[in-house]
Amino acid sequence: MQGNASNPAAPGGRYRWLIVTLLFAACTINYVDRQMIGVLKPTLVNELGWTESDYADIVFWFQLAYAVAYLVFGKVVDVLGTRLGYAVAVVIWTAGHMAHGLATTTVQFALARAGLGIGEAGNFPGGVKAVSEWFPQRERAFATGLFNAGSNVGAILTPLLLWLIIDHWGFDWRMAFYMTGIFGAAWLIAWLAVYRVPAEKPQVSAEERAWIEQDGPPATSIKAGVADVIGRRETWAYALGKFCIDPIWWFFLFWLPGYLGQRYGLDLKTFALPVAAIYLISDAGSIFGGWMSSRLIAAGHSVNFARKITMLVSAIAILPIWFAQDVGTVWGAVLLIGLATAGHQAFSANLYTLPSDVYPQGAVGTVIGIGGAIGATGGMFMAKFTGYVLDTTHSYALLFAICASAYLVALAIVHLLSPRLAPVHLD
Repeated sequence: MQGNASNPAAPGGRYRWLIVTLLFAACTINYVDRQMIGVLKPTLVNELGWTESDYADIVFWFQLAYAVAYLVFGKVVDVLGTRLGYAVAVVIWTAGHMAHGLATTTVQFALARAGLGIGEAGNFPGGVKAVSEWFPQRERAFATGLFNAGSNVGAILTPLLLWLIIDHWGFDWRMAFYMTGIFGAAWLIAWLAVYRVPAEKPQVSAEERAWIEQDGPPATSIKAGVADVIGRRETWAYALGKFCIDPIWWFFLFWLPGYLGQRYGLDLKTFALPVAAIYLISDAGSIFGGWMSSRLIAAGHSVNFARKITMLVSAIAILPIWFAQDVGTVWGAVLLIGLATAGHQAFSANLYTLPSDVYPQGAVGTVIGIGGAIGATGGMFMAKFTGYVLDTTHSYALLFAICASAYLVALAIVHLLSPRLAPVHLD
């Protein structure tokens, strides 16, 4: 929704940034749990005898469950509210994560992975809905970029945690799943204790609340279902954008450790630093992408211009990934891949804000759910395709070419379907 011409001055209150801190922590835990199987892939392949296609099947079932549950969780968050809907998601994904420690067969891993996917599907619908409740439009992309940076921190922490648990403390990989599950339980306690909407928090000053509501009072009375938004071009601008870019992020997340190990001879001890460097660069991209569009809006540019020009810059930054397989040194590859993952995060931070830019709050979770389901569906196809390509060609060249071009295609689709990012008015 477009901001009012007469906005209040920046407030003295900062309680909304505590909410972002909680969302950042949740996203970090989410990605630790999600990334564990990618980092442990060489160990599990050796111990359980998986082929690339076996591993792709496990990823496929995670993404199938994620796709279906994402659609459901978008509605769950809208109906139950952000506080309870997000809590339900964390309970499910933590249980699914810890269940990996009990798995002994490929089928059991796929089932545990599906449980994880069901719960993790609530992460971004809950997070984006919380941002829409706690931030004005001008700050939403920046806030989203900040909490989304937790995904990169989670990816950085995962190999370090596994090194600490397995190599330093001497536990096996099964215990690693149990021990990291504690993080989700601790976060859940903090979330239930802290989160409410701004009107229910006495710690929020009148000035900060006026700042949060500068775009007008939230349209909380509107409760939109899938049928209300599924035929809207704006829904498909977001959903098809997700279909293009989400599979690329899944590819990086699940195959990057294996690629570095195969291409440069790295293992659990030696790829921790290169992976950490890649995701540190990604963090910078996530924060920069949110900051850039928020800064352009503050400078007087339209939301449409600010979001799309930032997405264009991000898409251009990703193009050099095409040549990643030709780089002979691991640190040269780190720079190219890190630039691409940073571009993805900057692009994604702005794409995630589009539903809250054009839809009332009561429809945001539902639209986010539809887009996440479509994006995860693309990830399912990408997983199977990646397994097939690597088993038959043993080369990443085609996969990196797809990564390079996907974001320009996504931006073109967004612009064609929603050329002005005009507000949607639901009856």
